[in-house]
Amino acid sequence: MTASSPASTPAASRPAALAGIKVLDLSRVLAGPWATQLLADLGADVVKVERPVAGDDTRHWGPPFLKDAAGNDTREASYFTACNRNKRSITVDMAHPEGQALLRRMAAEADVVVENFKVGGLQQYGLDYDSLKALNPRLIYCSITGFGQDGPYAERAGYDLMVQAMCGLMSITGHADHEPGGGPLKVGVAVIDVFTGLYASNAIIAALHARDNAGHGSGEGQYIDMALLDVGMAVLANQAAGYLATDKAPGRAGNIHPSLAPYQDFKTRDGNVLLAIGNDGQFARFCAAVGHPGWAQDARFATNTARVQNRSDLLILMTPLMQTRGTQDWITLLEDKAVPCGPINTVAQAFDDPQVRARGIRKELPAAGGLGTVGTVASPMRLSGTPVVYRSAPPSLGQHTTEVLTEMGLDAAQLAQLQAQQVI
Repeated sequence: MTASSPASTPAASRPAALAGIKVLDLSRVLAGPWATQLLADLGADVVKVERPVAGDDTRHWGPPFLKDAAGNDTREASYFTACNRNKRSITVDMAHPEGQALLRRMAAEADVVVENFKVGGLQQYGLDYDSLKALNPRLIYCSITGFGQDGPYAERAGYDLMVQAMCGLMSITGHADHEPGGGPLKVGVAVIDVFTGLYASNAIIAALHARDNAGHGSGEGQYIDMALLDVGMAVLANQAAGYLATDKAPGRAGNIHPSLAPYQDFKTRDGNVLLAIGNDGQFARFCAAVGHPGWAQDARFATNTARVQNRSDLLILMTPLMQTRGTQDWITLLEDKAVPCGPINTVAQAFDDPQVRARGIRKELPAAGGLGTVGTVASPMRLSGTPVVYRSAPPSLGQHTTEVLTEMGLDAAQLAQLQAQQVI
């Protein structure tokens, strides 16, 4: 079978990629839940443990709020739905000894635990790695904190915005100080949390492979120490590499790329357009299309390095030119010339884009509690043999408590006792 040929067995009849993997999710807010949603999308059974009555903090981070079938706001914030689909929710008070015992029983049968409490915060409950490893040596235990398990900042609380500032990301995001609106800016999404979730899920899958791969032979789990600050430094990518090569800290340059030109937004006759010219061939085709083929032969602009060095001269020529046509006119002119060019959409326009609609990015999942459906963004992981399955919308608080505890062997009398004690 070639790499491009379809699988011989229909994907729908195969188990999901992580089918059979049990995840105990003790995390809240975004980074941890983002990691566990990825695992859930790939087929893992993720049981999300929430505080009775209150639940995950993000259930209350609104507006905006979800609407019920009649179109009225509920008390459920939409933020929670971004990272909790395909999970089961149970409510357990881990401050109660009986709650701790329940969670230890679950951990003893789990493959993975994910938590984002402060360093050492779960030790008092007997839910730290060492305690649970003694019960389940195969357990993979992932801790997510702001600054990691060691170092001078280990005890500090860490939040996405704080880490965007500390790692230098805000110093390279936004317009330069001398420009209108200049100054450091955060990214419009909590990208450090999201990237931490991505790195954490990769580490967890790698640890599962190491545990279960016959070549390793141990069959033992391991501990994963994820820190938002580590991730923030890692995702500086080429900007960090440039600093390490030169010892010169990069600055803010708005939408201009520090190593490519022209690679930025331009004002058009009726709005803005984005040009992302990444090589000399694309620039030559652009010049020919706009009636200035000589620009590509000009020594100041013939190579990308020359264009970066002479960016101001190039922009003197290009800025008035780009204002002679409308945004869609530029896209139409350049799209068949293999010159990357596109609009600067709002989120609403992005969801309405024909390519986004064709790819089925928006998913509507049936919701519990009379909410009708909940909109969610499709996973970008497109596996041909073991595709993502959208099993369920983000759960209501404690929706699966009875179901999960019954699977553990508790009977109705035991459940009633735990409810009476306010453990669940």
